[in-house]
Formats: sequence, structure tokens, C-alpha cells
Amino acid sequence: MVSAIASLERGLRMVFQPGCRRYVFAPLVINLLIYVLAIWWMVGRFEGWIAYWMMQVPSWLSWLEWLIWPLVVLSLLVIAFFSFTLVATLIASPFYGFLAEKLDAQVSGVPVEDDRSLAKQALDSLGRECRKLGYFLPRMLILVIIGFIPGVNILSPLLWALFSAWSMAIQYLDYPMDLHRVSFNDMKARLRKKWWQSLTFGGVVALGMLIPLLNLLIMPAAVAASVTFWHGHYRRLGVTK
Repeated sequence: MVSAIASLERGLRMVFQPGCRRYVFAPLVINLLIYVLAIWWMVGRFEGWIAYWMMQVPSWLSWLEWLIWPLVVLSLLVIAFFSFTLVATLIASPFYGFLAEKLDAQVSGVPVEDDRSLAKQALDSLGRECRKLGYFLPRMLILVIIGFIPGVNILSPLLWALFSAWSMAIQYLDYPMDLHRVSFNDMKARLRKKWWQSLTFGGVVALGMLIPLLNLLIMPAAVAASVTFWHGHYRRLGVTK
């Protein structure tokens, strides 16, 4: 975890270097507008959501209401966090792809060879994001269903927390791996081989994403940190077939 925090702190400094800022501020402005609208919408509905979910608690668990209430609140916050993160990252993905390429050349000292046009790179980045969405959404649906099952739903916050860490690892460590032509399946295999580093990195990013406004800076910082993690932990791992 210390390594993940240090990499994220270093990444936050890296993204404000000359030549990198353009890939940070453009998605930052767009996502800030989305963030304000999302907060305004959530504030007006959050109390109703809490009341609805507390009504779903079976009577035989009423004595655990003091524990279930904060778990319900935490689950709703995590779901809201995921929704915002997915939309914000989808918008920012072409910018972050270019940012990862720029930072990778700085870290390794060797520019990444890519003969694609800027438009093709941006479209490919969006395609990779859609691939990640296809991976995330069914698993999110399963977790939502678990939240409806009495008794079992008490585990929902823990499962969401683990999924948050894993999905943030996939979301951001995929940028340098995609840059180096690592397939999506091989990327997941590499993350599993280094599961502790993957979960601590993703967990730290997920916690940072829960902090209002700071989360808008965490995203580009996580891209930069993922580049250093790629070179430090994943680059030398064997490719799966």
C-alpha cells in the first residue's frame, strides 16, 4: 500500500509537468461539469434511497438496524462512485491514453512506437473502454442483485469494496498495458499474478476517488502512477496465450 500511495503522489506531480497539462485540464473541465450535475441530482434523491432500502430489511434483522443503516449508506455511495467514475473515465479515456504515452516515454526513456493517427488512437481508446465496461457491468449487476437478498446483503459493502479495488486496478493499469499492446485477457492475467500489488493500487485509487473534487485529480494521477507500476511490477511478466 505504501508503494501505491507513493506512486500516486508522484503521479500527481508528473501530470502537471509541461507537455502533460493539456491532457489533464480538458477532461477535468468536462468532468467537473458532470460532477456538479451528479451531486445536485444525488442530494435530492439520497434520502429517499436510504428510506427505501431500510424498508427492505427483514423484521428478523431489525435488531441489527444500527449496523445495517451505515452499510446501506456505504453501498449507495459506492454505487454512485462507480456510476460517476465510469462516465467520467469514458469521456477522459482518449486524453488519458495520450497522457500514458507521454509519461511512459519519460519513465522508460524510449518513445513508444505507434504509427496510428491521433483519431485512430482516440477511437481505439474508446473501444478499450467499452471492453472494460463489458467486463464491469455484469459483475456490478450481480452485486446489485446480492444487495436485494435478505441476510446475504449484509456482505454487499465488503464485496463492493473488493470489486472497487479490482476494477480500479483494471481501469488504470490497463492504460500502459494497452499502450504496449498487451491484450485485455493478458492484462487481467498479469494483474492476477501480482494480485496484492493490483488490489493495493486499486484500493488506494478507489479511496481517493471517494473524496469529492480530489477525485477529479486522482484520475490523471492514477494514469501516471499506473505507468510506474507497469514498469516496476508487470512489464516483465510472461504473456499468456
